[in-house]
Amino acid sequence: MNSRTLRRWDVENSAFWHEEGRAIARLNLWISIPALLLSFAVWMVWSVVVVRLPEVGFPYGTDQLFWLAALPGLSGATLRIFYAFMVPIFGGRLWTVLSTASLLVPAVGIGFAVRDPTTSYGTMLLLALLCGFGGGNFASSMANISFFFPKEQKGTALGLNAGLGNLGVSVMQFAVPLVITGGVFGGLGGGPQATARGGAVWLQNAGFIWVPFIVVCVVAAWFGMHDIASAKASFREQAVVFRRKHNWIMCWLYTGTFGSFIGFSAGLPLLIKAQFPGVDAVRYAFLGPLVGALSRPVGGWLADRLGGARVTLWNFVAMAAAAGGVMAFLPEAGRGPGLHGGSFPGFLAMFLLLFLTSGIGNGSTFRMIPVMFLTLHERLARERGAEGLAQARKDAAKEGAAVIGFSSAVAAYGAFFIPRAFGVSVQATGTPAGAFVGFIAVYLTCILVTWWVYARRRAEMPC
Repeated sequence: MNSRTLRRWDVENSAFWHEEGRAIARLNLWISIPALLLSFAVWMVWSVVVVRLPEVGFPYGTDQLFWLAALPGLSGATLRIFYAFMVPIFGGRLWTVLSTASLLVPAVGIGFAVRDPTTSYGTMLLLALLCGFGGGNFASSMANISFFFPKEQKGTALGLNAGLGNLGVSVMQFAVPLVITGGVFGGLGGGPQATARGGAVWLQNAGFIWVPFIVVCVVAAWFGMHDIASAKASFREQAVVFRRKHNWIMCWLYTGTFGSFIGFSAGLPLLIKAQFPGVDAVRYAFLGPLVGALSRPVGGWLADRLGGARVTLWNFVAMAAAAGGVMAFLPEAGRGPGLHGGSFPGFLAMFLLLFLTSGIGNGSTFRMIPVMFLTLHERLARERGAEGLAQARKDAAKEGAAVIGFSSAVAAYGAFFIPRAFGVSVQATGTPAGAFVGFIAVYLTCILVTWWVYARRRAEMPC
């Protein structure tokens, strides 16, 4: 084994954790976070780019733009299914290097494609799909970090990794509108595109701006991160999670939280533009992902102290109420052309509440997973003595990591289905209200499932 492979790793041993484990775990976490932030930035970059494409001469209709915003979610979610099992096969260090380096493909591709309005729509669709590399990285990143921390700190650690990583969406939605206003890379980046209003933008910077940061993170991961020998496992060993019912239950609950966060992040800029045409969508859209990302570590911290199931239950109640609040402030489709009424301040406030609660729920649900699988395997190992208990903890860590990755894959389809739900509802009725009715129905089922399986007094798996 090389010097970056940890042969002994026992974080549930308090002495080992304080003497050796904590410093190594924190180093890997702080390298993982910026790599994941860049992954989210590249994954969701189309949510801003699509708003600008018509201004520089791309002849796309609203539904075509919603497709471009939605496709990274589809490919990213699908890739997560595979990425969820990669860390135990390849090792966290090597896989972080490879998966982070893959972000260069869509970042550079977008930079060249948006400079020419004659670029085919098919090419743009392909680049949107390639942005899914960023979405896939979340599953492997979270699975990797779950191996590094003891049970009582997993919620906080996973919350920091995911929360600050999710911040990439907000960083991108804030930074891209700024960097496209000037020739950041000089002649190397190409000239500006003329806008319909007589101005100029460097839309290629939306892709090129991430390239140097990606390179830095790849180098940092190669020289700074570690592999854990005991975390090695084949796909067959990990596939046992498909027989665990709690895997499928948590897929649904996490879809309710993270699926909402990433879907709303992808669809909000275009939704604002469609419902409130007089509002500059990119001026406000970054606020939602910012609130959601910053609240995620809070959700993990609360779950570590109050219990994941309890926090998750009440969080879904708040999400359902917030979704109803968004509906209350939507404009109504008029009898003639256009929309009438509505309140953008109220709409934005309720959407920010939705993002806040989705972030808290992201943290609390991911804290539930390692705890429930550790409890499950400790129950199964009661008669096996100390050696059996040690093996049970290793098995629980592997299964918990696989479920974290796989559930994040299922939930990531929200980045596709939520923008599509907005597009279909607006096209059919002139308003996205129908989509929000569906979201509320999902949150109600999550409330019932969380209470029955995890939160009630005699729950099967309290966590």
